[in-house]
Amino acid sequence: MQSSSGGPARGTSWQWDEETDGGGATEDVIAGGGERTGPSRRRLLLGAGALAAGGAAWALGRSGGSGARPSPGPTGPPPTALSGPTPLWTYRGPEAMTPERLTDPPRRPVFLSRKGLQILDPAKGTAARLLVFDPPANRSWPSDLDMLGKVVVGPDHLFTATYQGHLEARHFTDPAADWSLPLPDELQGQVRLAGYDRDPGILYGYSWGHPRADGSSTDNRLFALRVIDRALLWSVRTERTEQPVTPATFGGGSLLACIRFVDGRTELVARDAATGRELWTAPGEEDLRWCVTGATGVYVPDGNGGVRMLLPTGEPGWTHSPHRRESWRALPPVAQNTRVYIPWDQGVVSCLDVSNGAELWSCRLPFPLDRRSRPLVANGTLFVPGTSVGGVSAIHPATGELGWTFHDSGPGKDVWTLATDATHQYDGTRLYAGHDDVLHALPLN
Repeated sequence: MQSSSGGPARGTSWQWDEETDGGGATEDVIAGGGERTGPSRRRLLLGAGALAAGGAAWALGRSGGSGARPSPGPTGPPPTALSGPTPLWTYRGPEAMTPERLTDPPRRPVFLSRKGLQILDPAKGTAARLLVFDPPANRSWPSDLDMLGKVVVGPDHLFTATYQGHLEARHFTDPAADWSLPLPDELQGQVRLAGYDRDPGILYGYSWGHPRADGSSTDNRLFALRVIDRALLWSVRTERTEQPVTPATFGGGSLLACIRFVDGRTELVARDAATGRELWTAPGEEDLRWCVTGATGVYVPDGNGGVRMLLPTGEPGWTHSPHRRESWRALPPVAQNTRVYIPWDQGVVSCLDVSNGAELWSCRLPFPLDRRSRPLVANGTLFVPGTSVGGVSAIHPATGELGWTFHDSGPGKDVWTLATDATHQYDGTRLYAGHDDVLHALPLN
């Protein structure tokens, strides 16, 4: 994670103060249905890590260890009542989840904690493989002040970068498919991975310069690596703290969106995705508290609690702000084809036409939304997560009609987090919905 000096940590892609026992893989499946089983540089860097997650930040888990030793059982009572669709299975981990650590949801159910990334069997919800971090997390992880240590996942691998100059890829289920790649000399500083774009399969990262024995130092650099053949596509020098958002590309995949910090302010940077060359910049309203990419543009805060769309050329598109006398604040939107869905913190979702920002419908949810709420579209339905008490609602995107709402009676303080096994929005069979130490698999059909 982050060192006390405010820069990136030394030693590995995460840095913790003390070690804890590794423990073993934990599983506890509850019968559900189907198969029953002016800021300082430190604060700027922290903000950069938080923004890297963009509108796709997800994660389902806080779980643990990697050996054969048994782990402690669940820490709280199981949910005693469910409302909405019957889960195919329910998994409970030994501790609460850390959803803010994943930059993008994998298509397998996972449960992330300070002990590691627990991969679950999609059919039964039982533990399949535990990927532990080295060194283990300390007892205070995660912390709101520690946002740099994002867990970057691809379709089948967990990616990490070590201080020893290697990129590590660990397969979700098959240890034989793990691999390690030495990074080139220009990236031998303190490396962070920012995110993975599934299409066309590019891993993005950045490195801070570090001193050499002769008194000189390496440069700060952004880089892009193609995973299929493990080829470094490019690396470019940067004068300022800068890192890609996640998902990173927009404009049909030709542009790369980055956040840059300049003299206490933020700005959006568009780069050529093929070369890393800087193309244009745009000022960041509201300190770019979020940034979301879409096929036809990039979405950023408008400075009045709403959303501004910027065209791939950097020119302003449309702006959609709260109505007069409304104190709503937009959360990161979800762009899907010709529509963009904007969740508002007051518990409302608006559907806009991507081309002109015209509002097509608005839906009131039975619960308020949190800044961590991340909706998704799967099988032609928009799913919106609320607080742990509120649950998850399904909305029909064509009409804005509210469908079912799922929630459990289990205690919790986190928001619900969502993922799906769909490779695109129409072919999934399961929705993975969880909060705190519980993860449910809900049928999509």
